[in-house]
Amino acid sequence: MGSKAKFVPGFVVSWLKRILHQDELNVFLMEKGHDTGVDFFDDCLEFLDIKLDIHGLENLPHDGRNFTFVSNHPLGGIDGVALGSVIGHQYDYKIKYLVNDLLMNIKPLAPLFVGINKTGNQSKKFPAIVEGVFKSDSNVLMFPAGLCSRKQKGVIRDLPWKKTFVVKSIETQRDVIPIHFEGHNSQFFYNLANICKMLGLKFNLAMLFLADEMMKNRHKTYKVTFGKPIPYQTFDKSRTPAQWAEYVKDIVYKL
Repeated sequence: MGSKAKFVPGFVVSWLKRILHQDELNVFLMEKGHDTGVDFFDDCLEFLDIKLDIHGLENLPHDGRNFTFVSNHPLGGIDGVALGSVIGHQYDYKIKYLVNDLLMNIKPLAPLFVGINKTGNQSKKFPAIVEGVFKSDSNVLMFPAGLCSRKQKGVIRDLPWKKTFVVKSIETQRDVIPIHFEGHNSQFFYNLANICKMLGLKFNLAMLFLADEMMKNRHKTYKVTFGKPIPYQTFDKSRTPAQWAEYVKDIVYKL
């Protein structure tokens, strides 16, 4: 907020510190902030006491190629940390994320992140940034929904997937590996997201609570399933890229 921050009432600042778990997370950062990349993901899993029940590792090729990994996004935090750890260790730390540029403030993870500001001044550079990531010598991990899952009509499921991963995987001849991550946030989170949608709020208020949701989801075991690679040649002209994106999304939810 820059110079406007001084006008925020003290009780609001205190509330924000609490729901963001500022003090607790700062202690963790002071203890483990010297680690970077995949090693920091491992630190996060240990701090959150998260265990993973992993299936389908035999589906991951190790033939020197790079892949596009796409997953549903049920949690908005722990899922990204967990998948970064697993894929990073499987592929010699060669992994990149396309993320909201807000996450670039997490300095230990900045080497793995490519920040995207789709609405600001950077939006014109967006295609070139994405192309650079896909042409790099790293595996690419994406959550094509862009936002974490929402609860609609009693079902927790991603919003429609963006087509970017299909288009760029074809261009760079990367096979796509689908991943399903099992988990959910609190009912409060889903109610808040739905209320914001009904009110037409442009600010993603629900995102403000993702740190709190992450802390609520500590001490749990999550099931992660890797599907078989989908050859990039699959994405032919019989469907549009957007239709192929939904096709892959359906495969993910069947894993």
